[in-house]
Amino acid sequence: MTSTRKNTAILLMAYGTPSNQNDIEPYLTDIKRGRKPTTAEIEDLKRRYREIGGHSPLQEITAAQASKLESTLNSEGINVPVHFGMKHWHPYIAEIAQNFLKLGIRRLISLVLAPHYSSMSIGGYKNILQSSLANSQIEIDFIDSWYNNPIYHQAVSEKILQALKKFPSNKQVLFTAHSLPERIITEGDPYSLQLLASCEAVAKLSKIEKWSFAYQSASHTHEKWLGPDILEALESIGNSGNVLVVPIGFVSDHLEILYDIDVEAQTFARTRGINLQRTQSLNGSPAFIAALADIVRNRIPSN
Repeated sequence: MTSTRKNTAILLMAYGTPSNQNDIEPYLTDIKRGRKPTTAEIEDLKRRYREIGGHSPLQEITAAQASKLESTLNSEGINVPVHFGMKHWHPYIAEIAQNFLKLGIRRLISLVLAPHYSSMSIGGYKNILQSSLANSQIEIDFIDSWYNNPIYHQAVSEKILQALKKFPSNKQVLFTAHSLPERIITEGDPYSLQLLASCEAVAKLSKIEKWSFAYQSASHTHEKWLGPDILEALESIGNSGNVLVVPIGFVSDHLEILYDIDVEAQTFARTRGINLQRTQSLNGSPAFIAALADIVRNRIPSN
């Protein structure tokens, strides 16, 4: 029996990706908060998208995650609509928020499709959502992080064990996540500690005794970013290593996976005789959808 939770909705949020090459300039302009990007920045991003086939599947994957989560909850008798919004492209979070007003939503359960909290990353989504609904009566239940969810750990471990079946015995496991400016450490940000906790939990589940961690996808700015970088980590491994990359900070295929790992890091590794492979992304896998359901289930009010 299905029961409707009246006036309640779930919102999944992701970074966003341009729909095509013509969208890259306005996409970058949005990321830069309205400042026009340089021609070099535009051409560099166009080049990276061309390297992965011209398009990132993030939009389609996020839509599928929302649809599968809604179907899973419905199968449990919980009839709550699941929507998705993007930080830097359509459908923008602010646009979706306005739709909630029209739909008469009074309680919004929201989470970013990134497990680990940082005020610089997740905090930005939270600010956008709160400002978009500042003059409304909608109660926002914002889930800051879910890095310690055991079903999420199991979902990542499942991908690791699948990959290791095809891997040489003398392998090294390298967890990665998106880098952020190093100053977050002195500001007391929990990002790096949450990442370490997730790695430890997943390694234990996967029975991996030795592993290492590196950051990736750092932006080129005037300040220092968290390290070591993935390329530095690969350099230290040396020739003829077998490395399994586990991008634990990401849940979907997108540019930071398909280019930064599959093209840039892979090319770097190949020139040094390193056999580099990575785990499949969680995307819409049943285990990951089960994790999302577990995360939101106890936030949904009973009738």
